[in-house]
Amino acid sequence: MNLSTSGLNLAADAAIDLQVHTIHSDGTWTPEELLDYLVREQFGLVAITDHDRADTAIALQQLAQAKHLPVLVAVEMTASWRGEMTDLLCFGFDPAQSTLHELAQDLLRRQQENTREVYENLHRKGYALPQPPAALADLLAQPSAQQPHALVALLKRQGYGQGEPSAGKIALEAGCAFATNELAVVVEAAHRSGAVCLIAHPGRTDGFVTYDVQLLDQVRQEAPLDGLEVYYPKHTPAQTAMYLEYAQRHHLLTSAGSDSHGSDKPPIKYRAELCRALLERVGTQMK
Repeated sequence: MNLSTSGLNLAADAAIDLQVHTIHSDGTWTPEELLDYLVREQFGLVAITDHDRADTAIALQQLAQAKHLPVLVAVEMTASWRGEMTDLLCFGFDPAQSTLHELAQDLLRRQQENTREVYENLHRKGYALPQPPAALADLLAQPSAQQPHALVALLKRQGYGQGEPSAGKIALEAGCAFATNELAVVVEAAHRSGAVCLIAHPGRTDGFVTYDVQLLDQVRQEAPLDGLEVYYPKHTPAQTAMYLEYAQRHHLLTSAGSDSHGSDKPPIKYRAELCRALLERVGTQMK
């Protein structure tokens, strides 16, 4: 298919954001609202990286062409390494035939199994939730990344978790968990799909692997990762400097993303020059 990025030639100071999310995963932007915002703000390129949604790439490319804004084919895959969560950004896969889509579909199936199990466990524990099948069907229809959040929101609507234990803790104690794929499996699938694969937000500390140089060395021994999301709002200046130095020393690609999920935390205007090697790798020319 004809991609919205075909023939794209970006200036070094063009505004880009290579990690944003919509209602197709756990964001509040609709794709139309997001692209309209980015057009108004004069972005030159964006990557919509909805969690485990490689299946939306074709529709997003069609919308991007209608809105006259280049959108890089991308997805953020929910992964785990050594038992801890670590998201992976995959850029430039073939939207018409993607091994990543197969992985994501299996993850959705496992997330739905977890949602059913948690719902049943909550009923057994005596929590008065709306009776299935309609209420449960509504949860199962949510994107995989949204289902744990939707369970917590349902508990709150029913009046649970206002104090201690919190609604999140109630859900966790009932077995709620994010389904993941092993990091090495995602990297292999990304490469088979024609994509490059980078560690998302390597410096986050809220439930994800927080990478230092030693851990980066170790994970790269287990899987041929292509790079790091160096520029990220929650990274400290020291982390950004460390990841940039590491990427340059090992000739890795660097990306920059806001992780915007809605208008309350809008996309960030990163300079395209920060991601030159990555953009050129996926077919974008740089002036």
